[in-house]
Amino acid sequence: MKNLKTLGLVLFGITTFISCNNDDNSTSVNEEEVITTVTTTLRTAVGANVETAILTSRDLDGEGPNAPVITVSGNLKANTSYSGEVAFFNEIANPVSDITLEVLEEGIEHQLFFQAPAALGTFTYADADANGKPIGLAFTLVTGNATSGNLLVTLRHEPNKSAAGVANGDITNAAGATDAEVSYPIVIE
Repeated sequence: MKNLKTLGLVLFGITTFISCNNDDNSTSVNEEEVITTVTTTLRTAVGANVETAILTSRDLDGEGPNAPVITVSGNLKANTSYSGEVAFFNEIANPVSDITLEVLEEGIEHQLFFQAPAALGTFTYADADANGKPIGLAFTLVTGNATSGNLLVTLRHEPNKSAAGVANGDITNAAGATDAEVSYPIVIE
C-alpha cells in the first residue's frame, strides 16, 4: 500500500512537471492577414492623358453570407501597356489597415499570380523580394486585341517560388495558402 502511494505521488509529480508551460521558450506566430478589400490599379499614358482603371473587390463581411462587391471603373484599351499595382486592406479595422506594406515586408513569403485568357494580354512582374523572386504588387500588363474575359488575381502565402514556372507567374506548382483571390471582369476595346 505504501509503495502504491509513493508510485502515485511520483506519477503526479511527473505529470505536473511535463504539463508545465515555459513561456520563455514560446515562439510568436505570424497571424494570417485579414483582407477585406483588394484594389488593382492600371495606369497608362495615351497621348497627353493618363488613363486609370481601378478594379476593386470589397468583402466587408469576410466569410459571411454576402458575396464581395466587384467594381471596375472602366474598360481597357487594346494593344496598350499598363503599369499595375495591387493593394490590400482590412476595412473592418478602425482605422483601416493597409496590408500591402506587410505583404511587401514579407515579400519572400508572398507572391501574386495573374491568370487570364491569353487574349486579354500578358503580365510581367515589376518587383522582386530579397532573393530576386517576384512579389507582384507592381506589374505590367500589355493588353491584346478587343475582347473580354476574367482576370483572376491571387495572393499566395509561402508559395514555392523555386518550383517550375512559379517565377514566371504559373500558379500550378506554387503550393502555399491563398490569402486573397479576386476575379475581375475585364473588357478591352
